[in-house]
Amino acid sequence: MSLHIFPVHFKQDITPESNLTDILISSNSCGIEDDDIIVVSQKIVSKQEGRAINLDIVIPSELSFGIASAYDKDPKLVEVILSEAKRIVRMEHGVIIVQTKHGFICANAGIDESNVDGNYVTLLPKDPDNSAKLIQDEIRIKTGKKVAVIISDTFGRPFRLGQTDNAIGIAGIESILSYEGKHDTFGKILRVTAIAIVDELCSAAELVMGKINKSPMAIIKNFQFEPKDEPISNLIRPKSDDLFQ
Repeated sequence: MSLHIFPVHFKQDITPESNLTDILISSNSCGIEDDDIIVVSQKIVSKQEGRAINLDIVIPSELSFGIASAYDKDPKLVEVILSEAKRIVRMEHGVIIVQTKHGFICANAGIDESNVDGNYVTLLPKDPDNSAKLIQDEIRIKTGKKVAVIISDTFGRPFRLGQTDNAIGIAGIESILSYEGKHDTFGKILRVTAIAIVDELCSAAELVMGKINKSPMAIIKNFQFEPKDEPISNLIRPKSDDLFQ
C-alpha cells in the first residue's frame, strides 16, 4: 500500500459565509474519489460555524480573575476556558488542563489564539462529529463520491514533549483498528494492540498541512479503512480505566 497525502491550499480566510466543500472542490488539484479521507483543521470548521469570540466583550468572573492572577493568564481568556470546560483537571506552570464538554482532556479547553484576527479566539465546534458528517454529506451531494471526514486539532501529550494532531470529530471511518486475537509474525496471539488510526491519519496529514502554509485541509488517498459511522467518543478512555486521573 502506497499512501498519498495532498494539501489543499486556501487563498482566503474562512468566515461563517464560507462553504468549505466548495473551497475543497475548487482548490484541490488531485480530485476527489470514493474512499478518500478528508482531514479538516478544527480552526476553519470553528470559523465557518461562528465559533469565534472577541475577548474584548468578555466579562470575567471573580473566579476567572483569581485563576488568571495565580497563573499569569488573561482573565477574559480564563473566563472563556471555564465556560467551555466540564471540569478542571490540573492547573500548574501557567497551564490550565480541563476536560471539555465533549470529553476531551486538553489545554485551555481547545481554545486557540493563533490564525485569528484581532483579539479573537476560536472555540472547538459544539459537535465535531456532526461537523464532519455535514461535510461528508455535502461532498457526496456535490461530487457523488463517498468519502470519510476527520476533524483534526493539535493536542499536547502528558509524557512526551511536542504536540501532535488528533481527531476530534469523524464521519464514515472506524476510529480504532484492533489486532486483538490476530497472530503476530511469530505466531503469538495479540491481546491488547489497538491502533487509533484516525489520530495517526491526522498526524500524517499535518505533515503536509502545517501551521503556516494556509493548507487547513488535506486529502488522503489509497488508505484502506473500514467505513463506519461511530462517534469520536469511542476513543476517549473511560475514567475507570484511566490510571493517571
